[in-house]
Amino acid sequence: MNGGTCFLQAGIRWAMTACLILAVWAGPGARVCRAESFWDQFSPLQFQGFVETRVGCHTQDNAHEEEASVLETRVQGELSTSTDWARFKYKGDVWYDGVQEEVIYDTREAWMITRPLDELDLKVGRQILTWGTGDLVFINDLFPKDWQSFYIGRDAEYLKAPSDSVKVSGFFELLNLDMVYTPRFAADRFITGEYVSYWDGNTRALAGNELQLEYDQPDNWFEDDELAVRAYRTVGAYEVALYGYWGLWKCPGGQDESGKGLFPGLDVYGGSVRGPLGPGIGNLEIGYYHSWEDPDGNDPLINNSEMRYLAGYTQEIAKNLTGSMQYYVEQILDYDHYRKDTEDEYARDNWRHVATLQLTWLLMNQDLDLSLEGYYSPSDLDAYLRPKITYKYTDHLTQEIGANIFWGEREHTTFGQHQDDTNVFMALRYSF
Repeated sequence: MNGGTCFLQAGIRWAMTACLILAVWAGPGARVCRAESFWDQFSPLQFQGFVETRVGCHTQDNAHEEEASVLETRVQGELSTSTDWARFKYKGDVWYDGVQEEVIYDTREAWMITRPLDELDLKVGRQILTWGTGDLVFINDLFPKDWQSFYIGRDAEYLKAPSDSVKVSGFFELLNLDMVYTPRFAADRFITGEYVSYWDGNTRALAGNELQLEYDQPDNWFEDDELAVRAYRTVGAYEVALYGYWGLWKCPGGQDESGKGLFPGLDVYGGSVRGPLGPGIGNLEIGYYHSWEDPDGNDPLINNSEMRYLAGYTQEIAKNLTGSMQYYVEQILDYDHYRKDTEDEYARDNWRHVATLQLTWLLMNQDLDLSLEGYYSPSDLDAYLRPKITYKYTDHLTQEIGANIFWGEREHTTFGQHQDDTNVFMALRYSF
């Protein structure tokens, strides 16, 4: 990691440590002496959750995956409480996965948030993090995603994976500032072949659970760490933000000589603006992806640096009908160097273009939700559609039916590689 980045991260670590000490000093220690007992400070424990059965299958033969795309029974529980100095929350999932034939547990959230100063919030623990302006398109949001869950038909909440992080938020007259420090690298839960097939660049063929992706993920605490920063403020009716990220590529962005996936160093710098545009809301976002382990693009085993651009527009088309359109572009920098070392028919294009469409229509007193999320790439000649119908029978019982539809003219493109993974799914959830 370059010296400037190391210096910056060291400074942020020191600042967050100071905030944590301040929070502890100003929190329970300052108040427990006035309470009859420590536990008397806490509000009654709140509990909620759901039980869900979700099933899905591929709509055509897939030689690389099981016939069932998703087959699971899941229980989620959420506990929360608070005192006059902090709030606490835990959310966890346990489910039986019929595709892999195993019981799995995942802690979704386990955090404490406190306000040691009027201008400062501190949130510590496992948490779901997000920022940026995109609708299912992420440029400066470098927090982990789980596209694997999304593609097999799990609920949209599982697209966001958790991070074990410290988040400090400052609220000032000039601007607001968020700083997120993740002491151990939190990669995306990316496509490995376990549930969804993928294009294997080494064998030049599709692969799946018979040949799952091999990778070496950094996981050393306080060495393989990440830092994300956002500074934002409102200017008139518009929210303007600047972003910074210092860490690693969230999916394998390189490989060693044996073909095993690696996570090279990555810095990202970007900005966004969002606000009224005619009868709707418009947004612009940009990000520079600096692949600093290969700054000139000369190493064919490491991703080149990139520029990423996004323009979007959201509007209520009619009563209870909302539409969103976006145009997203990826540009490979030092493309001549990339093509020099990648002279084959499977090389990436210099520019990748993607148009997206999201529609949501609420009917029957908003008990019926019809939605469509779609992506089309005119450069890759591929597409992805996710239509879904959700019906709420009661406040507790909800049914969902949907599909993940992939199409492409070439097997190695982003969505074309998943053509055989097209699936339909259904879920029944009881919330309590």
